Amino acid sequence: MAVQIDLIAEAREDSGKGASRRLRRAGKVPAIVYGGGREPRAVTFDRELLMHKMESESFFSSVLNVKIGENTRQCILKAVQMHPAKRLAMHLDLQRIVADELIRMTVPVHFLNQDLADGVKQGGGSVAHLVTEIEVSCLPANLPEYLEIDIEQLALDESLMLSDITLPEGVEIPDLANDNDRPIVSIHIIKAAPVEEELEEGEDEAEEGTAPAEPAADDSKDGEDE
Repeated sequence: MAVQIDLIAEAREDSGKGASRRLRRAGKVPAIVYGGGREPRAVTFDRELLMHKMESESFFSSVLNVKIGENTRQCILKAVQMHPAKRLAMHLDLQRIVADELIRMTVPVHFLNQDLADGVKQGGGSVAHLVTEIEVSCLPANLPEYLEIDIEQLALDESLMLSDITLPEGVEIPDLANDNDRPIVSIHIIKAAPVEEELEEGEDEAEEGTAPAEPAADDSKDGEDE
């Protein structure tokens, strides 16, 4: 069952870059709520409270109960703009959801029993994560917080594919419907790159330089012949 997170928003009427900058200076985060058969609505969130919620991984893959005044709408996070240098949200895009309509959402992947995997314990290999999140399609009520993938039986030089994932009921992976199966995790021996010995100083010049000049003619010998 989908995890739900409560958020409190305030409606706003002003728009534009100047208004957004003023809101951020006042400790607010501007956002837009759209979809669900309704007109888009501009709102703001308290930055401190929002950042506290965003510390949880589940925030990005959960149903968000957004309260605006007396009304609460269920939404999902579609996009977030972060500050380029600080861990601060600059803007959110939230999509309203309808209970009986499918949604697409990217959820994180949790790999289980990595240290116990056959390829690690018996083969001495290392686990390589080829994905960290996967897009799923489901009804809002079936949205998983994350996908768990047990790799205990994964042997050395083997991979698990998207199609190997055991999905919760009512959840599908759109890529599989499009024949876009691909590996998601593998175990291999990591080979160290060969270390080239550094050439001694001047060795290159000796190899690439010109041949030594021929000795000059002996002038004294020429004089004797005359």
